[in-house]
Amino acid sequence: MSVVLEFTTIFVEQLQSPTLAFLLGGMLLAALGSRLEIPDAVYQFIVLVLLLKIGIGAGMAIREADLADMALPALAAAGLGVAIVLLARVTLVALPGLRREDGLATAGLFGAVSASTLAAGMVMMDEAGRSYEAWVPALYPFMDIPALLTAIVLAQMARARAGGGGAVNIRRLLIDALRGSALSALLLGVVLGMLARPDPVYASFYDPLFRGFLSILMLVMGMEAYARLAELRGVAHVYAVYGIVAPFVHGALGFAAGYGLHLLTGFSAGGAVMLAVMAASSSDISGPPTLRMAIPQANPAVYIGTSTGLGTPVALLSIPLWMALAEMVFTP
Repeated sequence: MSVVLEFTTIFVEQLQSPTLAFLLGGMLLAALGSRLEIPDAVYQFIVLVLLLKIGIGAGMAIREADLADMALPALAAAGLGVAIVLLARVTLVALPGLRREDGLATAGLFGAVSASTLAAGMVMMDEAGRSYEAWVPALYPFMDIPALLTAIVLAQMARARAGGGGAVNIRRLLIDALRGSALSALLLGVVLGMLARPDPVYASFYDPLFRGFLSILMLVMGMEAYARLAELRGVAHVYAVYGIVAPFVHGALGFAAGYGLHLLTGFSAGGAVMLAVMAASSSDISGPPTLRMAIPQANPAVYIGTSTGLGTPVALLSIPLWMALAEMVFTP
């Protein structure tokens, strides 16, 4: 009963926070038929700044951290990304009447990480005064790339078995994923944070703009989420169920992995929450263009609609749950 009360309290508080308020505000505007538009170039610039900020901050933290402390969490993040795709392979993809390519593309997005959800989780944790290892956001690519590659390889293998032919070139798929705009920006930020001294520009530019830019991103995500809900009505209802249930299942896997890391290495409660947030999220930046190119047979309305229309809002709204669980599980 105390868990429910704690979750309800945090949930109500977070509904009033700028992060979720702007998300819900965007959905409300779209529902009312507003013609408000954020130019795509502005949106891409905001995403670039957010990813560079996350990457630079993580790189600066890695520069000061013991790399040995990151080894097991990085391995756990990669394992989570692969496990989420494989779990969908034996559940969602295995259901009759669903196109395999659509299911695997959806699994790839849900195994990968949403940069906006990760950023929202960081802000919520900061607002709540919860601490976590500063290098945790740098686990993003360790979960993102293996998940996308696993989904793509499974789709290629399925197509080959069906007579489509073509060998799987893991090296090329990895290079293509790393060249994607989102991962490129994030990894560049990590490298700059580790090897350069970006502290002044980080403190004077990236950090002050972070929350304001995130609020605009949440507004856009809210409007897009409502629009994608309309697209999702034309596909199998099972995707709607998956989009609602998967973030909770995946987040629970991430939280369990974080707790296991806590027992093994002393990983913090906040770190476990952030790992759950990443696992619960579904890629909204790096995943869609990668999958469009690698699995062209898949229907974007299915996997993007399921991810953006349902998965991302549910993952954002689930963040207070992981915070409440951490309070209960990690309290001595």
